[in-house]
Amino acid sequence: MADKKQPIIISVDDDPQVLRSIKRDLRNRYRQDYRIISTESAVQALEALDELKKKEEEVALFLSDQRMPEMLGVEFLEKAKVIYPKAKRVLLTAYSDTNAAIKAINDVQLDYYLVKPWNPPEERLYPVLDDLLDDWQSNYTPAFSGIKVVGYQYAPQSHAIKDFLSGQLLSYRWLDVDVDADMKASEILLTNQLRGKDLPVVVLEDGQVLANPSVTALAEALGMQVVAGSELYDVAIIGAGPAGLAAAVYGGSEGLKTLLIERRAPGGQAGTSSRIENYLGFPSGLSGADLARRAITQATRFGVEFLSPQTVKDIRIEGNYKHLEMGDGKTIVAKSVVLATGVEYRRLPAEGADRFSGAGVYYGAAITEASSCRNKEVFVVGGGNSAGQGAVYLSKYANKVNILIRRPDLSSSMSHYLIEQINQIENIEVVGHTEIVKACGDEHLDSLVLRNRQDESTREVHADALFVFIGAKPATDWLPNNILADNKRFLLTGRDLRTRSDYNNFWKLEREPLLLETCQAGIFAAGDVRSGAMNRVASAVGEGAMAIKFVHEYLAEI
Repeated sequence: MADKKQPIIISVDDDPQVLRSIKRDLRNRYRQDYRIISTESAVQALEALDELKKKEEEVALFLSDQRMPEMLGVEFLEKAKVIYPKAKRVLLTAYSDTNAAIKAINDVQLDYYLVKPWNPPEERLYPVLDDLLDDWQSNYTPAFSGIKVVGYQYAPQSHAIKDFLSGQLLSYRWLDVDVDADMKASEILLTNQLRGKDLPVVVLEDGQVLANPSVTALAEALGMQVVAGSELYDVAIIGAGPAGLAAAVYGGSEGLKTLLIERRAPGGQAGTSSRIENYLGFPSGLSGADLARRAITQATRFGVEFLSPQTVKDIRIEGNYKHLEMGDGKTIVAKSVVLATGVEYRRLPAEGADRFSGAGVYYGAAITEASSCRNKEVFVVGGGNSAGQGAVYLSKYANKVNILIRRPDLSSSMSHYLIEQINQIENIEVVGHTEIVKACGDEHLDSLVLRNRQDESTREVHADALFVFIGAKPATDWLPNNILADNKRFLLTGRDLRTRSDYNNFWKLEREPLLLETCQAGIFAAGDVRSGAMNRVASAVGEGAMAIKFVHEYLAEI
């Protein structure tokens, strides 16, 4: 079958014998480059055009008989022109109807008429159609065939949809209704009878249209797995950052029935990084998304079951089994658990910042929103490597990138290679001794009030977007209190548990806790969520792999 993305040639004739003949001749000549659709009914053809338009299929040429019982061919071509104005229109007519055909050239801008019969087609059909199709092709630009997202740039739900698709490594085209230069956004809304209240609108590759979908509804429509396929697993890994992905790869490769659960998208914070340049084996660096893509492919090849987006709300321990209460109300049982939930960016405490979250203020979303910052003034707050990588990436799009830090410079908080890279980029400026005290605007961020920490003076500056990288806190608020953490809520494991004065109250096994084991036997922590972790991609990967070694040891004793 021809690829659905091929342009279409549609032929309509109520005479079955004539229709078979024209269909045969069209296929013989054009099936390599066009999809051929034929029908005996002009009414059915028009109904099909509406569906094709919604699916953003392209029609290159209409070939219609003149005398049909439902409507004349000229009438059909006139109605078809409204739906596909750029398609070529050819009328098939008997010799006695040539006057009607000539009149139609003026009335409906008919491109050509052919007198039946057209044998031999090599002389009387193909030369005409070849010329018309060549002319159509010269003005034809293939439509983007991937996912399309239509919405307002500064709507938080639009940002959530774009952030989800980017995190899932799915390509999409963003269509801003406020900057609709080629009218594509308006056309999608009009074709599907949608309005502003339905935004954001997502159009899938198969033509399915989702109006203001939740992330979960979008995931289901995309065929992603959000419900576990089994009731019991050897190991459930919560979090698909570098630590969780490594644990999944090793768990699957070593024969454990492994479930990987991610609330947002694979890669974690590392997945949002535009460039990781200090990871072993990649001298030119690689993006966080690329690392996540490789790891997910590797894990699924080993039979790992991957649920995303899906959340775990609670863990209950009953004997040797861990019951995971899921966000959708279902329960999954695992013999062991690896907690690899990582960290999340701290919220900016400045007045008004929460109001513009997703509407000009973004947390670690430099890749998702970078293209919308083209030729604009953007600010990055934070002095760590994530902030530096975000600023470098944004500088490719923005007119200017301002890095705001409280310290005098970046030397005490950022890797040397990144500082050197930033110093060589002309449109990045590092502003020291500065903090944000207020975010201002109406429906979206428009300006920032900055305070100089040396002289306490304030000034207001125009800002099109603000990207926040001000440190992280562990994603552990959802965990039950019987899983011990330090005073910053990072999870305690191994030797750190042994030093606690209440150790004998919570640890009842004869053996000591394994190196990455929490205070609950069979529940392990790996990566940034663990107290004392190194906060590097390589160390997180190492801990994820190591956690599976300890899972094996634990499973052997139960």
